[in-house]
Amino acid sequence: MFDEEQVELKSGSAIRSAAASDPNRTYASSNSATYRQKQQLERYLNFFSSLAFSATLLASWETTGGSFQAGLYNGGPAVIVYGLIISTVGNLAIAASLAELASVHPTAGAQYHWSYVLAPWCPRFISFFQGWITVFAWGALVTIAPFFIGTQIQGMVVLDHPEYASQRWHGTLLMWAVLLIPIIINIFARRLLPLIEICVGIMHVVFLPVAIAIFVIMAPRNPNAFVWETFVSGLSGWENKGVVFSIGLLGVITPFSGIDGVIHMSEEIKNAKIVVPRSMIWGTFINAIMTFGYVITILYCMGDYEEALTSPTGYPIIQIAYQATRSKATTYILMALGMLPGWIALFNSLASVTRLTWAFARDNGLPFSDFFARVDPVLKIPLRALFLVASVVVLLSFIQIGSTAAFHAILSLSTLGLYFSYLIPLVLLLIRRFTSPGQIPRGAFSLGRWGLPLNIVAVVFATYFAIFLPFPPSLPVNGENMNYAGPVLGFVMLFAVCDWMLRGRHKWSGPTMKYSRE
Repeated sequence: MFDEEQVELKSGSAIRSAAASDPNRTYASSNSATYRQKQQLERYLNFFSSLAFSATLLASWETTGGSFQAGLYNGGPAVIVYGLIISTVGNLAIAASLAELASVHPTAGAQYHWSYVLAPWCPRFISFFQGWITVFAWGALVTIAPFFIGTQIQGMVVLDHPEYASQRWHGTLLMWAVLLIPIIINIFARRLLPLIEICVGIMHVVFLPVAIAIFVIMAPRNPNAFVWETFVSGLSGWENKGVVFSIGLLGVITPFSGIDGVIHMSEEIKNAKIVVPRSMIWGTFINAIMTFGYVITILYCMGDYEEALTSPTGYPIIQIAYQATRSKATTYILMALGMLPGWIALFNSLASVTRLTWAFARDNGLPFSDFFARVDPVLKIPLRALFLVASVVVLLSFIQIGSTAAFHAILSLSTLGLYFSYLIPLVLLLIRRFTSPGQIPRGAFSLGRWGLPLNIVAVVFATYFAIFLPFPPSLPVNGENMNYAGPVLGFVMLFAVCDWMLRGRHKWSGPTMKYSRE
């Protein structure tokens, strides 16, 4: 597949430059392009810190508590239990398929790099388009932790002080407070991140059995039939059971958003070709097992269904914890067990999306790329890219002041955008498997004969999830309950096309790691 002179770049991967006769490529020969490509990150993460990074970034059982309402509202316990199994199978197939690509090209740009390599036509446009979707999806994803934690704190205040008049702008201020320390840690304590990852990885694993034990000891039990056989329809206005089930999956899909997070740290991971694929797959698998145990416990121990759904705290999990323990102090402890690892997971999310944004700027994908591609020579981080990401999160937080429904759509958008970002390289990989399987590069991790079936499963599940994620949660649809994820993603796609026409086709030379295309 590759026949040009081999060169070695900062990723540590042996890669090759594109053929000079390739009509799809233009070459940036300016000093600024050369400068951007010389910007380097320092490798300091090993396997254990990378695995902890992957596992805690997902924070799946912690996130499930925040997204529980989606499943309870559409489908009930049956959707949560069996939907989680479906989500696990689909996301493991996606993780394995992406891991195979990551073992060949471990780079911060990830999806848009792979799309460039695999695209049979228009590689520059496809990779540029892919880059914008991935960057925007991750920008929306990194708002989930501040939103959940900030508004859960607000919900606990409501529980303790029923007379408190909750205001949306209060939640926005709490979001900013939650975001502040992760920004400081990412700037000044980068060297502490491996230790932080391992510590929070331990918390992520240890806090779960503690939470389960508290529920099991203090809460009355629901019968087996409630957990395994109860399907709730009619609450949302949707009548078709298949649609109800599919819409309810949002609550068990969102906790797996970001399975590609550790890939974007590849250029700071030692032996990334081996470590990154293993961290992805094991991180996803560990979170799936833990989330299933947490969900089963909550369903067996939850009290009044309607009371949980209509809780003034805004979160059924807070009401469920209070119903189970009848103690506000214990409820706060249970919530803290989930919120603390989820908050520290924000350190990881912020680091990951910063590296992705930096990589896209390094490849001239962003406006003012020369500015955002700079790596601070003292702090050894892409500081300007970090401030750009933080600014985007702050701007998105203002949406909540005007409409909580619109902000929830931004959260749905992150999951929808990420599945689209997975679909593009996976579909291109399937095309390559059918048209020229001998030209698929092999890395340290290979699916072998299972590659084709797992790729097909990954594409089917990602497509299925992407179809139903933009559906409104209830009928009739109005401005308050409208799911704006689809229209917003459509706007991002339109923006990417316009940016390509006006700027990208003149500036975008493809990823920094250049490949020959035959």
